[in-house]
Amino acid sequence: MLLLVFSCNKKDSETVGVGETKIAKTSEIKASDEKEKLQVLTRQLYKWHETKSSNDDFNPVADTKDSIYTSLNLKEHTQRLKELKETGFFSKNFLENYDKIGLKIDSGLKNGKLEWAIGELPPFGNDSNPWCNCQDNPENYWEILAIKKIKIEGNIANLTWTWGDNFEYKVRAQKDNDTWKIDYLEGFDFNNFF
Repeated sequence: MLLLVFSCNKKDSETVGVGETKIAKTSEIKASDEKEKLQVLTRQLYKWHETKSSNDDFNPVADTKDSIYTSLNLKEHTQRLKELKETGFFSKNFLENYDKIGLKIDSGLKNGKLEWAIGELPPFGNDSNPWCNCQDNPENYWEILAIKKIKIEGNIANLTWTWGDNFEYKVRAQKDNDTWKIDYLEGFDFNNFF
C-alpha cells in the first residue's frame, strides 16, 4: 500500500514537472521567435539606412556670409520625417522624439543658444553618427549584426546589438498591432543629444 501511494505521488510530481517543462519550452520558443523578429527588424533597418536612406538628418541653413548656421532646414526636416515614417520601421514615439530633436536644434540655432560654425562639428550629439554612435563601421555590417542582450516585457523589448569588436548599441522596440517597431535608438536619446 505504501509503495502504491509513493508511486502515485511520484507520477503526479513527474506530470507537474513535465507540464512545467512544456510551458517553459513553449515560452523559450516564443522568446526565441520574438528575438528573431527583432533581429530581422534591426538588420532591415540598418540595411535601409545604409543603402536607401537619404541620410539627411538635421541639415542646417547657413547665414549669408557662409560663416555660421542660423537654423535647421525645416523643409528637409519634414521630408526626412516623412521618409522615416514611410519605412514602417519606427514607432510614433520615435518619430516624435526625432522631430523634437530637430525643432530644438532649429530653435537653438535661431536664438543663439547653439553656435555652429561652418566646417566645425555640430554643438549637439556626440561627434559620431547617431544611428550607431560610431565614426566607422564594417562593410555591410547589417549582415553580421546580432542581438547581444534582450529583455522583453509585454510589448516592449530592450536590446543591445553588436557587429563584434566589443561594440554595442542600445535599442528599444515596441510591439504595435503584433508588429515590432523601433521606439528608441541610443544615438537619438533626446536627453543626451544636447
